[in-house]
Amino acid sequence: MERPQCAKCQAKPCQEGITDESLLPKYCPLRTSKNLIQEVRERYQKEGIHDFYLNSALIEKEAYDIKAAREEDRVVPVRPRIREIAEFAKKIGAQRIGMAFCSGLSDEAARAAAILEKHGFEVCSVVCSCGALDKSEFGVPEDYKIKGEEKFEAGCNPLLQAELLNQAGTDFNILIGLCVGHDMLFTKHCQAYVTTLVVKDRFTGHNPVISLYTKYHRDIR
Repeated sequence: MERPQCAKCQAKPCQEGITDESLLPKYCPLRTSKNLIQEVRERYQKEGIHDFYLNSALIEKEAYDIKAAREEDRVVPVRPRIREIAEFAKKIGAQRIGMAFCSGLSDEAARAAAILEKHGFEVCSVVCSCGALDKSEFGVPEDYKIKGEEKFEAGCNPLLQAELLNQAGTDFNILIGLCVGHDMLFTKHCQAYVTTLVVKDRFTGHNPVISLYTKYHRDIR
């Protein structure tokens, strides 16, 4: 079976509903995974998925100026992601929202929590250093520390973040800048759905997409 490699496909025929195999790359799932596509399509009708997906589609539509899109063929966004999260939460009937954030983005987390609270939600927020455990207590070697050996350095605690929000009974959780790896552990151990508001990228001020465009980063490997 060919591995899916959609990032290499320039034409993206699937966006136009094109299924003619002669027009598809050899690695296209429309050629290699026809049965799987049909099987997965049916899953969207299942309880707990169908309504969730419909609300996702509606949020996507509401993110644009529809008049501009339909009459002028222009893509005009009308609101930021934090607002989309708030509106989606309303549509699914969420009341309690969890937030797992990096201590380095405490200000951003406070601002996000305040916005969500203005929309009427209860926000449960947990910082990465919760538990006040030194990295050595996680089995991290002293020479892995940033500040230097033998100095207290709070270890990120994504498992505790997840468990605290699990026990709080959050309807879904938001990630704000957890480190690569810590974010995966958090997501894997959450009982509720997780969405991302901010991705950590220390080098770009948490704007990782810029590294894919600027000429100064073209040689990144």
